[in-house]
Amino acid sequence: MIWVTGNVDGEKYREPFSKGIMSRSLNVADIGSERAYDLASDIEDELIKNNIEEISSHDLADVVLHHLENVDSKIAIKYKNWRSLRISKKPLIILIGGASGVGTSSMAFELANRLRLKNLISTDMIREVMRKIVSKELSPVIHKSSFEAHESIRTPSFSGDSIIEGFISHVDVVNVGIEAIIERSVKEGISTIIEGVHVVPGFIRKELMENNNIIVFTLTVDDEESHKQRFYSRCRQPWVKRPLERYMDNFEAIRKTQEFLVEQAKINNDRIINNVDINETIDIMVNDILEKFGGIDDVKQKSERDNDN
Repeated sequence: MIWVTGNVDGEKYREPFSKGIMSRSLNVADIGSERAYDLASDIEDELIKNNIEEISSHDLADVVLHHLENVDSKIAIKYKNWRSLRISKKPLIILIGGASGVGTSSMAFELANRLRLKNLISTDMIREVMRKIVSKELSPVIHKSSFEAHESIRTPSFSGDSIIEGFISHVDVVNVGIEAIIERSVKEGISTIIEGVHVVPGFIRKELMENNNIIVFTLTVDDEESHKQRFYSRCRQPWVKRPLERYMDNFEAIRKTQEFLVEQAKINNDRIINNVDINETIDIMVNDILEKFGGIDDVKQKSERDNDN
């Protein structure tokens, strides 16, 4: 058995080398689970051949990188950037926004699996908490869906577009919770993905965005008919409580919120992804994250061991 050793808060630990853990770490380079497992097996064979019975996680990472460089330089570069990101002292905070029905929840789940991040938070859940705190009388818009918030605006619209004005009012309340989660994640050093319609580029305070490893993605479904089909697919599921009719009646409002989100993303130079293919969307996000933050050298998440090989 090969033991991998490391250090957490001054305490040394050791655990068995795992091809499963290794292959999941390698798969961040999008090489497929089968090839990743084969590479992990080759690395294990190399360690056995060299009579290594115990190795530090840091030295193991060097062995893996050297092996990958001999196999495929592109995979090696992605792995190196991923290792740099995993050991950054600043947590990674990923914000995924998009209008209702574009797939922010699904993409956030897939991305969390690819990057092996455990903390995934929906802005809909934040909204539900805010509803318990803020009464309907005090803030009626928060007690509506984002695309129906304009129905609760008490004062006449000055912008000329009550749908967007209602949406902004709705987001403003939820944004308080989003910023609180970001602040807590930064303080605790915990990487987090926050997803939902309330993630609007430019709405998070600049000091939070500028001083931390935060990246924003805005998902869209450009084709209107494809967007409608997403709701048909969603409402087929037995656990979905909202009727299809409600989405279809508000489809124009939903498309308007998408236009607003795209405009905001363009203003703030954030990535806009037409979410047609799941794998392509995830690849774009992973590549952007590694390119933007992969070169950081100064590490470690307080909540996680550096034992991911």
